[in-house]
Amino acid sequence: MNQMIPQQWASPCGNQCTQKFAALTQIPWRVFCKKGCDADGETWEECLAECNEICYKDPVLKDRQWSAYIDRSPGAANYSEECFHACVAGCGYKFEIDTEEVDKVRPNRPPPPPPVVKPPPCVVRPGELTQDLPGTSA
Repeated sequence: MNQMIPQQWASPCGNQCTQKFAALTQIPWRVFCKKGCDADGETWEECLAECNEICYKDPVLKDRQWSAYIDRSPGAANYSEECFHACVAGCGYKFEIDTEEVDKVRPNRPPPPPPVVKPPPCVVRPGELTQDLPGTSA
């Protein structure tokens, strides 16, 4: 009788993810790579779109920014990017895309908003006059 060894239980795509993300510290990325392998998309482009959905927080309810927290993505921007690249690697294995091509893929995200620079608060020391106040006392 032919016995299956554990490596044969997983798909070839899943095995490639396991090899690429073999270290214990890479287990989360291995999971997201396998999500790329298991994505429902039937084309490379659809698979990439699914990686965007999986790895980045967007509001679940339109015009309700707080609803971005109802999500399964990793959270912090750098984690989302790592997640995306791991997922894309899975898509690459699934559709047999060259590693060079896979490495060129960037998330389809709007650029982050520029940081808001607040002007320093106006500090008035006791005894100093400001331009808004008349120079006479009552």
